[in-house]
This record gives sequence, structure tokens and C-alpha cells, in this order.
Amino acid sequence: MNTPIEKTKIVEVAAAVLQRPDNSFLLAQRPPDKIWAGYWEFPGGKIEAGETPYHALVRELREELGITVTTAYPWLTRVYTYPHATVRLNFFRVTAWSGELHPHEGQQFAWQPPLSLTLSPEGERGQAVVSPLLPANAPILRALSLPTLYAISNVAELGEGEFMCRLEAALHNGLRLVQLREKDYSRVAMRELALRMLPLLRRHDARLIINADIALAREVGADGVQLTGAQLAELRARPDAEWCAASCHNAAELRRAEALGCDFALLSPVLATQSHPGAPHLGWESFAAIAAGSSIPVYALGGLQPVDMQTAWQHGAHGIALLRQAW
Repeated sequence: MNTPIEKTKIVEVAAAVLQRPDNSFLLAQRPPDKIWAGYWEFPGGKIEAGETPYHALVRELREELGITVTTAYPWLTRVYTYPHATVRLNFFRVTAWSGELHPHEGQQFAWQPPLSLTLSPEGERGQAVVSPLLPANAPILRALSLPTLYAISNVAELGEGEFMCRLEAALHNGLRLVQLREKDYSRVAMRELALRMLPLLRRHDARLIINADIALAREVGADGVQLTGAQLAELRARPDAEWCAASCHNAAELRRAEALGCDFALLSPVLATQSHPGAPHLGWESFAAIAAGSSIPVYALGGLQPVDMQTAWQHGAHGIALLRQAW
């Protein structure tokens, strides 16, 4: 049986995640005269012929909400097939605008609280959101629960005592996502360190990701695993973990991480690093080209500092990952 042409043709859409300084975000309810009436979605609309996704975003938010976008960062791209059409949603995070929100199409608005990492893809845990939500937007909620800073442990240089002190200080200052990665540690030492870190992380509602060792992540009750490039190539199914991330260095590895069902990825090295001086690195333009169109959040890693966060956003990153600079 032939597939209806309406479903084979992809409808390009620009979608906005409007975020206030407290990271709350806006959802809009579809008006009664539209398909999927009453469902909630991120505001936006179809990209017209000759428009870029960004220009469509600016036009749609002006027409639909009565605001003028002043700061917007490219973010995720998701393809979803509804019974009536297949849409490609080009998401932007909009952090600044002028004008007051006004429902030009008679729709309802709802500001949603910032989400916790404890939110599941189905929204079964964490803060409640308005419902029903358009099914294409459910994975976006999970991505929004990820913080913009991802810290990688540096126990080898700091020593365990000093690292634990700095970890506690970082958690107090808002750190919520940590990867345990100590290449020179034995598995026994890694287990002991993870079990030492976990109670502190739990007190701050922060999450622990274990590098490479899927079994150890399960054993200690960590929140997820960070897959290596070799694991990406070898695995045929996503590991059974609440969060699964991947370390990527090129477009092929990022596409593989998406296909495997990973929740987010690291893309590196962006800049020259202290550990590998003189080694090739991507640079921001290549990073942006690889990250463009990603369906999962991408963290920039390699030679970065906290002040590089906005630059990373401008080039399509969800955030940055730091090693030495995190502590």
C-alpha cells in the first residue's frame, strides 16, 4: 500500500522554548479551530518558502504572541510523524524578547516551572506539566531537564579529599550533573569513590553519570552511563539506564548516538586542551556544523571555561562540559 503523500512530505516548523531567567518555560494551548485542539505545545509555526528557521521563528512569535525576539539560540531538531503529517521541529531556546505576551490567536498560555532531572520521558516523576501535551514535544521536556553545565571529575589531580570539598562547594553553587571519569582508577577504587559521592549528590538533587562501565553504574545505583566511542560502535541497543550519554568526536558518532537512543552527547575537542597541546580540535564552526540538526542535546567539551557558555549556545550547544575548570 502506498504511503499518503501528506505523510511522506516533511512539514518544516520553527518552535520556540521561551525561557525566563528562572528557567521556567512557556507552553501554549492549541485553539479550538485547529487540529489537535486543546493540546499544549511549544509556540511556533510553519516555515514559509524562502525563510530560514530563525526568520520563521521571529515572524511566528510576532504574529502568534505579539513579541519581538532579541536573543534566540539554535537547539534541537526533532522529526515526528502524526496521523495527518510528518513534521520537522526546529527548536530554538528564546531567552530575551521585547513586548508583552498577547494571545493573538485566542490561545491559552502557561508558564511551566523549571524541570528536575528526575523527570521521566513520560512526565511520570518530577513537577507536573499541563496536559495533554502534543506527543512530538514530550522528549523536549526531558531535554529541558538537563542543566547547561556538565562537570567531569578530576580526582587524579586534586586528590580525593580536596575533590570532595570542591564537589560539595560546586553542588552548593548549583552544579547538578557530574560524570565520574578517572582513567587511572581501578574498578574497586571507582566503586568506592562513586559510593562516597552519591550521598552528597543526592542531598543536592544532582545526578551521577559513570564513564564507560555500564555494570558499575547499575551496581552502585548511579543515574546513568557515559558511553565511549568504542562502545557506541559496538552496542546494538541502548543500555538499560535512566540516562545514557555518548562521547562523540565527529558527525558519524553523533548520528550513531541518536540512533542508539542516547539522551545527550558530548562533542569534543572544541578547542585546544591542556592534556593534549597541539592536537587537532574542531573549532566552533565545525562544532556548529556537526551539532546542527541534532535530535539530542549536545554539550561542548575541550579547552573551555565557564565564560564560554554563551558562545556554546550560539553554536547550537545545549551547554558546556568542564574538567579542570569545573572545580
